[in-house]
Amino acid sequence: MTEGKGTLYIVATPIGNLGDITRRAEEVLGKVALVAAEDTRHSRKLLSALGISTEMISYREHNREDAARRITARLEQGKDVALITDAGTPGVSDPGHFLVGRCVEKSIPVIPVPGPSAVTALLSASGMELTRFLFQGFLPPKARAREEILEQLAASGFPLVLYESPNRVLATLDAIARIMGDRRLVLGREMTKLHEEFIRGTAGEVAHSLEEGKIKGEVTILVEGGEPTRRTVDLLPAIKRLRAEGLSASRVAAVLSQITGEERNMIYKMATEN
Repeated sequence: MTEGKGTLYIVATPIGNLGDITRRAEEVLGKVALVAAEDTRHSRKLLSALGISTEMISYREHNREDAARRITARLEQGKDVALITDAGTPGVSDPGHFLVGRCVEKSIPVIPVPGPSAVTALLSASGMELTRFLFQGFLPPKARAREEILEQLAASGFPLVLYESPNRVLATLDAIARIMGDRRLVLGREMTKLHEEFIRGTAGEVAHSLEEGKIKGEVTILVEGGEPTRRTVDLLPAIKRLRAEGLSASRVAAVLSQITGEERNMIYKMATEN
């Protein structure tokens, strides 16, 4: 450990069932000086159920720079901090990476405390053979940008994992059906909870089985792989569309590099210049 500095623990928390908390996670949450949480009201319920009364601070996308300064200041004073998200593992489709990056820059130790993850939960129950897959996370909210990403992902041929919000899941399933055809998929919702459900079929079949207006909570979707297609991707329109959606230049570079195989630095340079 770096002398005189505290440690940032990246702590995975249950995605639904409190019984999935690990002994190590519970121990860390009880011993640190501060817990940085995405939603302090939500996370306070978790800590209370565990009999833990550790001080908390809000760390969210909209306050990440100010919160990161306050958190790293505590770490540099020698205090240990735990970072948690609303559910699952921090740093996956949430702002956790920003805080970790700040700690790395300041030579503050970062230690993962692994545990629950919606991605691995769905993969393990899918029944699909998975040696490689693409993780997209949340698609852009606007239809055209969402379809652009799906078209590029479809060309890779790899299985695809998505997160989606309940109010957009039907639109996303419709786009998957139009762009990826009859590929099989598995949709997991309420995973590890009382009403846990895995819905299997084509995108159209899964959409038909969902009742609009009754979808609760975020869902995780795994789409099987298909035949890869060779295509020339015009990067500039894709970059402009994603930037207009609010994605940072670094995020655009990461997404399009993974999809197209083009050099990440080159895409980043285009994104910052256009």
